[in-house]
Amino acid sequence: MTQAATPTADTVRRLVRALLKEGDTGGPGPEVRPVGEAGGEHFTWWVGTRHVLRLAADREASVRLRRELRLRDLVRPHLPVTVPTGVAHGEWSPGLAYTLDTRVPGGSAEEHDVSAVGEADLAGLLGGLREVPPRQAEVLGVPRTAPRSLEARRRMAVAAAGRLSAADEFDPQRLHQLTPPGAAQLAAQPATAVLVHHRLRGEHLVVGADGRVRGVLDWTGAAIGDPAEDIAGLALAVGSGAAVRAATLAGYGARPCLRGLWLARCESVIHLADRLDGHGTAPPPALRTQLRRAWEAILLERVTEFREDDE
Repeated sequence: MTQAATPTADTVRRLVRALLKEGDTGGPGPEVRPVGEAGGEHFTWWVGTRHVLRLAADREASVRLRRELRLRDLVRPHLPVTVPTGVAHGEWSPGLAYTLDTRVPGGSAEEHDVSAVGEADLAGLLGGLREVPPRQAEVLGVPRTAPRSLEARRRMAVAAAGRLSAADEFDPQRLHQLTPPGAAQLAAQPATAVLVHHRLRGEHLVVGADGRVRGVLDWTGAAIGDPAEDIAGLALAVGSGAAVRAATLAGYGARPCLRGLWLARCESVIHLADRLDGHGTAPPPALRTQLRRAWEAILLERVTEFREDDE
């Protein structure tokens, strides 16, 4: 697997000066600074105030980055929120891709709360993804993924909850709300696969100070799969209440909403327990926030029976 060394500020500066043609004046070029800490499949840098540069860390990430350019063009007409526009793309090191994109103004969902109107934006996002023809996405190379087993995640969460209880972080009795029969009832239904973003984390949602969702970033993890995965992502990013309300506005019934809710709850318990055991890199305060968001009580949990036409 081809993997280059972590790019330096000089490497980034030389690249963007050539791309933006700002080196012709002999000036220093735009300010460049890394976005967060190095790691993952991309090195991401702010370029001035208007652009973002992403550098793939290996060949597999390069394939996803190149595919994203085509996928964004496919989804853009279907969505009410902004999808980044590419300014330039190529290779920053042999076999390793880069994309220079316009920056979407706003902060992240970690910085700004999503308003009621912002929930309507999220509903438009989920509804728009349902409208994208899966076959067109597959032609671009978007993979098809099988639904995860909620029962398997439930069992892992039960074990993790015991560890969190010992650390006085979580009451494991709360997981008793999801029984094995309940998990079976919330299994993904046949023929419900749609295009899913699959990485609807807080840092990938651009939110304005007014609570409107302005854009969605990082489409490299997109797949044809279970729509509950995006509902789960939103539950961790903006809270279960907002996620379920948005999914309901998008036309999803009780089953996929509750499936997404419980996927998020199980994930939040598993991830925090793993981090306290010394695994992973996400800071514990952020994982505790995700736990709190996922375990918000919602009215839909009172639904105990599902109709087949819920889908």
